[in-house]
Amino acid sequence: MNVQSQHFKSESRPLPFECIALVLQGGGALGAYQAGVYEALAEADIHPDWVAGVSIGSINAAIIAGNEPSERVSKLRAFWREITANPLLDWAAAAGALAPKGDLPRAIFNQFSAACAAIAGAPGFFNLRQPAPWLRPGGAIEGTSFYETTHLKSTLERLVDFDRINAGGMRFSAGAVNVCTGNFVYFDNQTHTIRPEHVMASGSLPPGFPAIEIEGEFYWDGGLISNTPLQWVAENGPRQDTLAFQVDLWSAQGDFPRNLADVATRQKEIQYSSRTRANTEQFKQHQRSRHALAGLLAKLPTDLLGSDEATMLSSLADHKVYKLVHLIYRSRQYETHSKDYEFSRLSMEDHWQAGYFDAVRTLRQPEALSRPNNLEGVSTYDLAQNGQG
Repeated sequence: MNVQSQHFKSESRPLPFECIALVLQGGGALGAYQAGVYEALAEADIHPDWVAGVSIGSINAAIIAGNEPSERVSKLRAFWREITANPLLDWAAAAGALAPKGDLPRAIFNQFSAACAAIAGAPGFFNLRQPAPWLRPGGAIEGTSFYETTHLKSTLERLVDFDRINAGGMRFSAGAVNVCTGNFVYFDNQTHTIRPEHVMASGSLPPGFPAIEIEGEFYWDGGLISNTPLQWVAENGPRQDTLAFQVDLWSAQGDFPRNLADVATRQKEIQYSSRTRANTEQFKQHQRSRHALAGLLAKLPTDLLGSDEATMLSSLADHKVYKLVHLIYRSRQYETHSKDYEFSRLSMEDHWQAGYFDAVRTLRQPEALSRPNNLEGVSTYDLAQNGQG
């Protein structure tokens, strides 16, 4: 795998769509999979017009939107290498002391790595609060989370050009939830001046991370309500023929648990993937309805087309098409419920390569990038279901 892409073109390759969207789900340490997917897209000269993310997806999205095309992969690589820097784990993995081949030794290594993150945090990302939150006075923000994320702000300021994001060359959206109202909100560069705090808010999962204050309101991780921004992309932009790459970090499908550890793993997978399935199915139904309504209106006589009812319905109808390309990380046997906070360099490289090769195999299939040719005007391509390329 070419982890340091050598060349980018300033223009995307021609595709039969008006908009290319990159939709990035939350999933903590698994987010390196999304970086690998983006590297493969960039090598194929496919550059998104709109990138939307939740939680770790919003961080990856900010790095992509906040850099020139020629620098995006290297900045993603810089972020993921920084937050997975651990000399002890790197030495152990290189020496094979804790991570030899085989599922059981690798599971032990991953658990040790997750324990290191739980105790020491991840450099440039988060670190354990000292003193502990329960020793803080009531009402203090420091008493509401186990970790603090001030280092993440400086990391984002160093790796992301927020002026570039706010210039609007690429649309950027990050999902978060208002702590006090419970409302799901999107910080979007068409309506907000994006700052590091907006990205941090999208990834502030309680009780690990503190709420982020923005204009007097406090926000938590958007994954508490919906872990994928597909619905936002589908319903809050101009109606365009759209190719959307939906990159998920949690698979809805899995084996029946064998023990309590498996139960915890499966619970997370279902919790964070179920809204993705619901949003996808809801979107596809809405798209079918728009196409059916447009077809019906075309058959109405002229006198009815001028009615108030027809005018109102015509605003909901169109013949735009949507192609959804699903790229979903499939966990390894040795990965457990701690996989989203297991920040070893070894696992990061595994996740990155998985995303890269899944995207390469997907892009090899003509069907993945073709316009829908059905009456509904929407189709889905999933590597796991449509072929391995």
